[in-house]
Amino acid sequence: MDGFHSTFILLFLTITLIISCGSRAQSSTVVQDVPPSFETPDRPAQIIVGANRTAEYLPLLADKKIGVVANQTSVIFKENAAEGDSSLAFTHLVDSLLSLNIAVTRVFSPEHGFRGLADAGEKVEDGVDLRTGLPIISLYGAHRKPSQEDLLGLDMIVFDIQDVGVRFYTYIATLQLVMEACAEFNIPILVLDRPNPNGHYIDGPTMEPEFTSFLGMTPIPLVYGMSIGEYAQMINEEGWLENGVKAQLNIISSENYSHQSTYSLPLRPSPNLPNDQSINLYPSLGLFEGTHINAGRGTKFQFQRYGAPFLDKNFFSFSYVPESNPGAKSPKQLGSTCFGEDLSNSAHLSKVSLEWLIKAYQHCQEKDAFFNTSGFSKHAGTDQLQKQIEAGLSETEIRATWQTDLEKFAKIRAKYLIYP
Repeated sequence: MDGFHSTFILLFLTITLIISCGSRAQSSTVVQDVPPSFETPDRPAQIIVGANRTAEYLPLLADKKIGVVANQTSVIFKENAAEGDSSLAFTHLVDSLLSLNIAVTRVFSPEHGFRGLADAGEKVEDGVDLRTGLPIISLYGAHRKPSQEDLLGLDMIVFDIQDVGVRFYTYIATLQLVMEACAEFNIPILVLDRPNPNGHYIDGPTMEPEFTSFLGMTPIPLVYGMSIGEYAQMINEEGWLENGVKAQLNIISSENYSHQSTYSLPLRPSPNLPNDQSINLYPSLGLFEGTHINAGRGTKFQFQRYGAPFLDKNFFSFSYVPESNPGAKSPKQLGSTCFGEDLSNSAHLSKVSLEWLIKAYQHCQEKDAFFNTSGFSKHAGTDQLQKQIEAGLSETEIRATWQTDLEKFAKIRAKYLIYP
C-alpha cells in the first residue's frame, strides 16, 4: 500500500505541474521570436525576416522616441505566412510597435509613399497616416534627405523596407541619405534586414561617378547581390556617405537565408512589380525605363513585356495597348498599340540579359526615338552601354567589358556579407 500511495502522489504532482505550466504559458504576454522551423531535405527552414525577430530589437527601442522609415512591405509575418501562402497574415511594423507601447512618433516614406500607392517618380507629399494619426514626412517630395528639423527629438531611426537588389531601385538611395542624416545628427539607425530576391548574383555595368543620381549613388554594379543590411554595412564602412561620416548602425539579420535561397516576396515591393517573374526580369527590362519603350507599365504584366508603336510589327507578332491604371497613371505609349514581346513565361535569370534591349533597338524603325539619352545613362550608370548598342556590339562583347569591374566589386562585397 505504501508503494502504491507514493506512486499515486508522484503521479498527481506531475499532472498538477503540467497543468500549472500550461496555464502559465497560455496567459503569458511576453513577445518572442517566431519559433524556428525544422529543416528537412524536402522542406527548407522557413526564412525569418529581421522584423520578425522582435526579441532581438524591442529592448533597443524601449524608452526611446522612434522614427520609422517604412512602406507597405514593412510588416511582421505570423508564423508560416512568409512561405508564399496567399492567405497572408501579418501586421504592419508601425502598428505592431505602437501596440507594444514603443514610442513611434514619426514615419518617413520613400518613393511610392507609406502605403505604396504612388506612381514611379511621382512626388509624394508630407501628410498624416489616417490609421495611426502619425505625421508622415516624405523622402520623395520636397527633399530626399531628412533635415535636422525632421529628426528633432528622435532617439533612433528604424529602417525596414523590402529591396529587390537593383541599383536604380530607389529604396537603397533613401537608405543612404537617411544614414547620412543620422550620422550628421548623431542618431543611431537600426536596419531590419530582409532577403534580396535577386541576391544570387552580381552583374551589369558598374556606375561611373559622373552618372551619380538618385538612380545610383555608389559605384556598384546594376545587380549587386546583397541584402539591404549588407549594403548598409558596405556604404558605411567604405566611406561612401557624404564627407566620410559613419552612422551608428545596427542590423537585425534574417534567419535561415543564404544568397542561394529562393525567396518569393509575399507583398509587392512597389506597384509595378506584381510577382516573382517581374522582379526577376526587372534588372534587364528596367533598362527600358531609360528609353521610349514601354516595359509593361499600364498593363497587368509590368516588367514582363516590352513594346512600342515604332518597333517593327512584321518582326514582333505580339502586341498590347498600355492603359492608365493604379501605379501607372500615364505610362509610356498610353493608348497606342505596342509591338514587342511577352516574357511572362520566360526562364528564370541569374544574369542581366541584354537580349531584349538589343533586339528592340535592331528592329526599331525610328532609332533616333529609341533612347532617352540622359535617362538611359542614369539607369545604366554609364554612357558606354548606349554607345555599344548603337555600334552594333553583341551581348557577349558588351558583357566582356563589365568583368574587371565586377571582379573588383566582388572583393569589396565579400567583406560585408552577413549570409553565406
